[in-house]
Amino acid sequence: MKNRCLISRVLLALILLVTLSCSPLSRMVREDQVLHWEKDIEHFDSLNAVEPADTSTLLVTGSSSVRLWNSVHEDLAPYHVMQRGYGGAKLTDFYYYTERIIQEGTMKAILLFVANDITGGEFDRSPREVFHLFKAIVDKIRERNPGTPVFWIETTPTPSRWSANDQVREANDLIRRFCDRNNDLYFIGTYDAYLNQAGLPDSTFFRNDMLHMNPKGYALWTERIKLNLEEAGITP
Repeated sequence: MKNRCLISRVLLALILLVTLSCSPLSRMVREDQVLHWEKDIEHFDSLNAVEPADTSTLLVTGSSSVRLWNSVHEDLAPYHVMQRGYGGAKLTDFYYYTERIIQEGTMKAILLFVANDITGGEFDRSPREVFHLFKAIVDKIRERNPGTPVFWIETTPTPSRWSANDQVREANDLIRRFCDRNNDLYFIGTYDAYLNQAGLPDSTFFRNDMLHMNPKGYALWTERIKLNLEEAGITP
């Protein structure tokens, strides 16, 4: 059984690499760069084997802000929450691993937050590249999760990455407009809520690293997420 699963994963990886080689995404999604997260994804494989998703499942997935949300089950109750977050996630590797992160089938909703493609660093993606990666992930989800609403959680303005704010906002504006034009695709706006009166990121929402949220920051996230779910008619 274990050998059969291994063969299936190898075949899936080969199919994906052939597909990528014929796609404009090939220059962004490189196997040598995304395999760094293989151990995290193997952990998800183990969880998915014993925790199947169904129509009651609210999947919260993405980067470290999702992984570190220790109170997510309590905060989003009475929704039935499945948590799949890994530190350092980028849209490139999330695209590569979508089929293993997100189980096939119809769920109540998928909440997606990936915030490491634009950080103010040398290897940042452009806002338009971020947008195209998001669309490619949505296409994959649509194929495997028909009828499941997808929510993009806006990238939070953080003190540590404020230098990249203009690029982050441009990427989110592109994603917002795309969500507004498509059924069952929603944009959860959070930007203004995390700014202080001077229009700068409010440090009281963040841990000492000025990047990840503290309980106060997660409480605000919870409020915005639940409000958007309710407005979309998605009830527990």
